[in-house]
Amino acid sequence: MDEGGTPLLPDSLVYQIFLSLGPADVLAAGLVCRQWQAVSRDEFLWREQFYRYYQVARDVPRHPAATSWYEEFRRLYDTVPCMEVQTLREHTDQVLHLSFSHSGYQFASCSKDCTVKIWNNDLTISLLHSADMRPYNWSYSQFSQFNQDDSLLLASGVFLGPHSNSSGEIVVISLDTFVLLSRVRNKPYDVFGCWLTETSLISGNLHRIGDITSCSVLWLNNAFQDVESENVNVVKRLFKIQNLNASTIRTVMVADCSRFDSPDLLLDTSAPPGRVFDLGSDSDREEEEAAAAAAGPAPAHTESWRRLLHGLLDARARARPPLAERVLETRVAQLLARGRTKPPEGSAARAQDKLLIFTTGCLTYSPHQIGIKQILPHQMTTAGPVLGEGQGSDAFFDALDHVIDVHGHIVGMGLSPDHRYLYVNSRAWPSGSVVADPMQPPPIAEEIDLLVFDLKTMREVKRALRAHRAYTPNDECFFIFLDVSRDFVASGAEDRHGYVWDRHYNVCLAKLRHRDVVNSVVFSPQEQELLLTASDDATIKAWRSPRTVRVLQAPRPRPFFSWFGSQRR
Repeated sequence: MDEGGTPLLPDSLVYQIFLSLGPADVLAAGLVCRQWQAVSRDEFLWREQFYRYYQVARDVPRHPAATSWYEEFRRLYDTVPCMEVQTLREHTDQVLHLSFSHSGYQFASCSKDCTVKIWNNDLTISLLHSADMRPYNWSYSQFSQFNQDDSLLLASGVFLGPHSNSSGEIVVISLDTFVLLSRVRNKPYDVFGCWLTETSLISGNLHRIGDITSCSVLWLNNAFQDVESENVNVVKRLFKIQNLNASTIRTVMVADCSRFDSPDLLLDTSAPPGRVFDLGSDSDREEEEAAAAAAGPAPAHTESWRRLLHGLLDARARARPPLAERVLETRVAQLLARGRTKPPEGSAARAQDKLLIFTTGCLTYSPHQIGIKQILPHQMTTAGPVLGEGQGSDAFFDALDHVIDVHGHIVGMGLSPDHRYLYVNSRAWPSGSVVADPMQPPPIAEEIDLLVFDLKTMREVKRALRAHRAYTPNDECFFIFLDVSRDFVASGAEDRHGYVWDRHYNVCLAKLRHRDVVNSVVFSPQEQELLLTASDDATIKAWRSPRTVRVLQAPRPRPFFSWFGSQRR
């Protein structure tokens, strides 16, 4: 300014100069004088800074809840959990999964060291309890989930049964006494299991019918059992679903439709329709009779079907190669299931309903589809006829309500906090690939696509998020757990990093370093600026946002009497 206080440079010229600077330099220049301070907070200036710094596509508008471009730039820079504040080393082997309680006060971890650990989430995280699952013949623990009121913990693991035959098992642990309340068999083990209500959980069982044909049965289990009958579960069958071409149901989770009417984020629904196929229709048929328990013999229908399949296959085994046998088995299975599959009971999901979500397939053993089955209110309890006393029906299988085909190997799924959006980690198949042999799926990409589906419209929304990578082939592929908060989505990866993206702008904001594969990430449900990551390096790391770290490290004012005492001589 001149001696009279008049600016020597017009605002327009200062603005053009500031456009050539980076964000930090703009903020520093704004401290020089009042004129530069005013220009340094210009909305158009920070709009340009935002799109240029974060490399956001220009056609993506500002977040609808944002008040200014400056504040939005600051939000993405200052509130992302990217600063490591603590490393937990109590596990002695690969850490596979993390889960938070709904209150955010506790979290649980599962590991190849065969323990389930429960932690206190304070400013400094501390171990509260460690449950050793080796006395229950577990090989390792792999998944956990708190029930809605945080009184019970579901933990899932790989169970080593007779003749070294491994399957899964689910246990329920009281969080008041840490006593094991119940045990539920779970097959295959990567069904994982999940809570449906506060006191009931979903498990799976698998019945083989042919070489590549089977049926998956999903059970509703009571979380509480008498001590005298620890291994006898109070159960009710939910669904029986046909599996073709060596596929099975895996990775079950439940979405609560009552949360749909208050979405936590406005997503762009102008994207072209995704790969969605509606297979369901209304039906008033009565519920079919219950199947035998998981540990019991296969149903009579299954036995007769198996004999028919084996008879047809044996008749042609000498004349046809193995691939033709598999094609024939699949065609016979589809033919026999026609007219014996129970259509869905409901239509559009209602607020009181819940959606059962799982990975499945129809072409190969590689999970390449997402199955969705509506759970009606009368199905959410174990009350009703005991096993074997239900009224019979001609229906044998339950039809799916929706199937989403991702054309790739699904390696992770997670729900947004409002349960409306499903995020899916997928390793894509080559474009135009055809599955000729169910036992030889197409090769999968090293890049992981993070897809987003709207469960209210059953359509794919947003473009895929990318940055993370995986390297294992189809037959060695494992689950990489992701998590979604109000504003961010995070995922592990095989490239020794965790990743954080902004949900609205679809940009990667942070890479979180480990020394090995990152298997699981989880946000605190009460504080999205806190993120935990779990790795094959046997550690759990806690990450906080720069803003939170500054607040926690700020010197606290001392009481007056303490300050006064220190000044006395």
